Amino acid sequence: MIVITTPTGDIGSQLLTTLLRNPLLQRPGGEELRVIVRDPAKLPDAVRERVDVVPGSHGDADVVDRAFAGADAVFWLVPPDTQAPSLEAAYSGFTRAAARAFTTHGVGHVVGVSALGRDTPFAGRAGLVTASLAMDDLIASTGVAYRALANPSFMDNLLRQVESIRDRGVFTDTAAADRKAPTAATRDIAAAAAALLLDRSWTGTGSVPVLGPEDLSADDMARIVSEVLGRPVRYEQQPLDRLAATLTGYGVGEAFVQGMVEMMDAKEKGLDDGVSRTARTASPTTYRQWCEQVLRPAVLA
Repeated sequence: MIVITTPTGDIGSQLLTTLLRNPLLQRPGGEELRVIVRDPAKLPDAVRERVDVVPGSHGDADVVDRAFAGADAVFWLVPPDTQAPSLEAAYSGFTRAAARAFTTHGVGHVVGVSALGRDTPFAGRAGLVTASLAMDDLIASTGVAYRALANPSFMDNLLRQVESIRDRGVFTDTAAADRKAPTAATRDIAAAAAALLLDRSWTGTGSVPVLGPEDLSADDMARIVSEVLGRPVRYEQQPLDRLAATLTGYGVGEAFVQGMVEMMDAKEKGLDDGVSRTARTASPTTYRQWCEQVLRPAVLA
């Protein structure tokens, strides 16, 4: 039995689709799937027919107690809580009930979505990333076999700026325009999670970096986006104080705003640069492929 959290989210939904297509889950007596979801109606009918559904939040002790009974493995992703009183509450606080349930129900393996940066000098003051790494430590302390998917920024984050790209030919971020860094497609993160959940021969705790196939600067991205869309798109660097003001204007809470600013500042200083790209750490989707297959349809929709 594999339990999936956030099955209607970006990574969780892609993971669920990948697992449902796997032959191990299609044959009689094969691996079973269970999902925890706040609103089961958001699951497609065809999916609900093939999985066991536990309604509720995976931050709730009663919900995870029901969901983890009989589970062999769990996919763990903490949803962003922009109103949390602290980042500790948003990550480790949200995870504590699940950590207890891992032990109570003898869950053997957990795969979590986390971040790069643990072995860099910036890990202790990287906002959301620091909180995510502390959550990893909490899960590892239960004795479960744990793999943290250590991710850079997501290519898919650019989808939040589709309107600006379409209407103004501009996207923004806080990175220097010429600073190269790794990025990963969420579909590759989902694929890495699926591989770990299906082949549970691994033991102990550790991280699995998902680095994408290349480091790119924001200017590199703007060039690729322009070529794929067939129109000029440029990058504008946004100061950190403007990022904070924008998030605050959207009603984001103080703790999350500060955590985002600290994370972006740490990324600019090298938070994501601590892991070398190898055949094991490079994920397959190039930025150009992602733009052709994901961004372009969204902009043209």
